[in-house]
Amino acid sequence: MNWIYMAWRNLGLKKLQTTLSLILLAFGVGLVSLLMLTEKQLSDTFDRNIQDIDLVLGAKGSPLQLILANVYHVDAPTGNIRLADARKVMRHPYIEEGIPLAYGDNYRGFRIVGSDDSYLRHYDAVLAAGRNIEAPFEVVVGQRVAETTGLQVGDTFFSAHGLQDETDIHTDKIFTVVGVLAESRSVVDQLLHCTIQTIWDVHEGHGETLDESEREITAVLLKKRNPLAVLTIPNVIRETNMQVALPSIEINRLTQNFGIGMNTLRAIALLIMLMSFASIFISVYDNLLARKYELALLRTMGSSPFGVFVLLLLEGGILSTGGAALGLIFSRVGLLILAQLIQDKFRYDWSSIGILPNEWALFGMAIFVGFMASAIPGFSALKIDISRTLSEK
Repeated sequence: MNWIYMAWRNLGLKKLQTTLSLILLAFGVGLVSLLMLTEKQLSDTFDRNIQDIDLVLGAKGSPLQLILANVYHVDAPTGNIRLADARKVMRHPYIEEGIPLAYGDNYRGFRIVGSDDSYLRHYDAVLAAGRNIEAPFEVVVGQRVAETTGLQVGDTFFSAHGLQDETDIHTDKIFTVVGVLAESRSVVDQLLHCTIQTIWDVHEGHGETLDESEREITAVLLKKRNPLAVLTIPNVIRETNMQVALPSIEINRLTQNFGIGMNTLRAIALLIMLMSFASIFISVYDNLLARKYELALLRTMGSSPFGVFVLLLLEGGILSTGGAALGLIFSRVGLLILAQLIQDKFRYDWSSIGILPNEWALFGMAIFVGFMASAIPGFSALKIDISRTLSEK
């Protein structure tokens, strides 16, 4: 006998109950899968962008804001710091490298960041077209910026004051695109890169002090030479308006806060999965009670007790496999929707939808528990009294 075909036909006899079981399991598996994907994307994004950045030097304020603004560029900076003070820290014997950053303008919502060659080199960014920056008001644009705005080598544009606002446009300062970066899947993909001198020149005549001794930048990304830098640098800058923040600590604190909500959602998803397994059990058991006569006839036609057991087991297996597979599809759809929201708000790409190792374990667990849920009524089918069942019909 074709047991799989028979199991499929039996499930089709109760479409409403089968559909409910599939949706419940798909929703539970999909929610757990989406949480796994989101955590993986968050972790990859955070780790990729803080690699080899031990400290961030900036104006006093929230340490987390300092990290989000100057490493991930998803928040407003805490303020500016004097370049002369920052250089003292960058030259400290415990500091191996310092990458200065200055910004305050945008083009169509993408930040224009002034730095030196070390910034792009830090993220292993390479040119896909054009050349490197050689003069003020020349810019190299990230891949995401080029795709969204259509900027190409040779194009010119005006910057707007602020990080998002596009009303206060500096029409007297013309930027020229001299290069486009290849995709690096890091923060540089969503930035327009220029020299720090360019940032200073843009704001010249707009009421900002540009005396050499008062030059300001936004932050410095620091790589330590000696672990004691974490303890020493705060003392060095005690009398200034500067602070240092540790990206690893702040991001861990952020992810822990996320973790509370994630754990709650995961618990809800697991509860939904348990309900779906109960639904599978009820569905298979109800089919068993409704089809006792049919199962007894199968036995009289030569089917073994084990064959009847396998039939019921396959019904639960088909339900759990279909629900788990549908759940993985749901999670991908959810991730693509979330990726679009994240891209519009934070300019990050979360569109990677490959199956994670943990998801394979989730898929296997869902199928296994589905088989177990149908095995209980399956054992009851082994004890069917054929003569009594047929005589009661």
